[in-house]
Amino acid sequence: MKSLIVLLFPLLLAACVGTTPVGEPMSKSNLTSGQVSLTLKKNITTQAEVVETFGAPNLVTQNADGEEVWTYQKNATVSNAASNSSYATIILLGGSSKSSGFEQSSRTMTLIIKFKDIKGVKTVVDFSSRSSSF
Repeated sequence: MKSLIVLLFPLLLAACVGTTPVGEPMSKSNLTSGQVSLTLKKNITTQAEVVETFGAPNLVTQNADGEEVWTYQKNATVSNAASNSSYATIILLGGSSKSSGFEQSSRTMTLIIKFKDIKGVKTVVDFSSRSSSF
């Protein structure tokens, strides 16, 4: 019985493979190009609707025409690390291998919205957005 366990034990450990991906996803935010297109309509979308969708702006200013200008900016860094290792043994022969990698990227989204008072309600009159990844 003891010799049977000694013979079967290496077979049970014959192939052990592990993969460990580690990633930090971009924080969830409604500030995406698609959401901007769906939400913002010139002379229709109100300031309250903008706050409801995107939250408070990063910066509030006023331009030379007296229009209120809101600026949103979201930055995210995405890091991915992966590690693979494997080990195999057949009674007296054995082998192992390891590999690892690391990848990092940055994403930025900027949205600038101009509001004007239309019939007593601050409404979007113009907006522009830019996004970049590197």
